[in-house]
Amino acid sequence: MSEVNQEVMQETAVKTQPKVFYGEIVENGLWKQNPGLVQLLGLCPTLAMTVSLVNGFSLGLMTAVVMAASNASVAPIRQWVPTEIRIPVFILIIAALVTIIDLSMHAYLQSLHAVLGIFIPLIVTNCIVLARVEAFAAKNPVVPSALDGFMMGFGLALVLATLGGLREIIGKGTLFSGIDLVFGPSAKSMILTVIPDYHGFLLAILPPGAFIGLASLIATRNWMAQRKAAREAATPISAGLVAH
Repeated sequence: MSEVNQEVMQETAVKTQPKVFYGEIVENGLWKQNPGLVQLLGLCPTLAMTVSLVNGFSLGLMTAVVMAASNASVAPIRQWVPTEIRIPVFILIIAALVTIIDLSMHAYLQSLHAVLGIFIPLIVTNCIVLARVEAFAAKNPVVPSALDGFMMGFGLALVLATLGGLREIIGKGTLFSGIDLVFGPSAKSMILTVIPDYHGFLLAILPPGAFIGLASLIATRNWMAQRKAAREAATPISAGLVAH
């Protein structure tokens, strides 16, 4: 009897799930709920690994892959995971996926793996990964969950890339430094010298530069959001005046 009741409850839960809007998922990941600029999660790798654009984007992309795979793995089994042990189960799934990526990078991208170091295994403990599994994947179907995980991770990757690029330009005067770690020695020609004969600005590539750069990005994002909100608030008033 209890099994029948459980099946009925599961079917009811599936039928009552809210409609998923994919455009909203994309917008939330890239802008409205961006993990790096709005939720302020995963600040440890954000501040530590953004010395260059390549380092920041590489770690962000790995995080996005883990988040997409984690969400896609949890969503199909969400109805069979007991509430009492869901967190350990989720962490075990995330740890397994991170281990696969860590070993793959160690095998095929050893130079980049050496640079990113401990921050690849630490993706397991990144708050945003477990947060999206718990908040979204545990309550939604597979495809929206995978998209949510990837877009949240890609939004973080864009923040890491932007912050890393700014710090690299101001600190070294170059862009794409270290890209040879990803594509091999032949890719050194892709490194751009943005400021010729530049002696560098040490503060930009030290920890204080990371805090200043991230604060500037957050302030810029908030300013743009406030301007947009002000324009949207003024539009109905202007329309009402025209109508009268």
